[in-house]
Amino acid sequence: MSTGTLLTRGKGDPKVTRARRRRSPIAERIAVTVALLMVVVAIFGTWLAPDDPTQVDLPNELKGPSGAHWFGTDASGRDVLSRVLAGGHETLMATFIVLLVATVIGIVVGTAAALGGRVVDEILMRICDIGMSLPSLILALGLAAALGPSLHSAVIAMAVTWWPGYARLVRTVVRETRDAEYVESARALGVGPGRLILRHILPNSLDVMYVQVTLDVASAMLVIAGLSFVGVGAQVPSSEWGAMIAASAANITNGWWALVFPGLALAITAIAFNISGDWLRVRNDPTLRGAS
Repeated sequence: MSTGTLLTRGKGDPKVTRARRRRSPIAERIAVTVALLMVVVAIFGTWLAPDDPTQVDLPNELKGPSGAHWFGTDASGRDVLSRVLAGGHETLMATFIVLLVATVIGIVVGTAAALGGRVVDEILMRICDIGMSLPSLILALGLAAALGPSLHSAVIAMAVTWWPGYARLVRTVVRETRDAEYVESARALGVGPGRLILRHILPNSLDVMYVQVTLDVASAMLVIAGLSFVGVGAQVPSSEWGAMIAASAANITNGWWALVFPGLALAITAIAFNISGDWLRVRNDPTLRGAS
């Protein structure tokens, strides 16, 4: 279900009523706190690592969790905790870059479609329809493989495939905003098209985008990790979480910690951003705000 649909549900909707009952303020606070901590890890993860995440130490290979290595060591003797922190930097920064690029493209294309007239709207929306009709994961996989296996290739491939949904969402919201009374008043006062868009239309149209981007962090992050796992994203010895999981899969029986901890980091981060996105959705929906 799209965010636009969620944001327009009324108070009488039984699904919304059930969602209200399920919401836990404590869980929301924990999720938002975890999401903010993961943003810190995304920025400073490499510097927070207690050891060098790339330092090979073969005599200490596959050592279990201990006081010296809280998350144990991997098959090359590298500290798993350090690699999880450094991998958070790689995975989350790649995710944020993908969403930033896709959001910017989506805002530009969606605004142009909403305000550029019927012909421009038809052309841009048909391009979006083509992009959305193709399986984004398969398309990203093919593009990343064609560009050459690397984290940069995965980021480019995902940005190319991710923006059409944002463009269509922005088009819908901007078309509603452009007919609002305050926009008509500003237009009547002689406000130019550029200023009208930047000062009146876009700032009042993008609340739904903040929600959608937060909800999409989990999906984009899992695709980034998935591309690395299948070999077209980050490559060994990268500490990107998907690459860590792929490299540790062969040692699951005698070194489960090297696979489990990056997997847990991936899962916890995805859940935290999903709950945080739902919290933002509630905060931005006047029909739900009183129940939060």
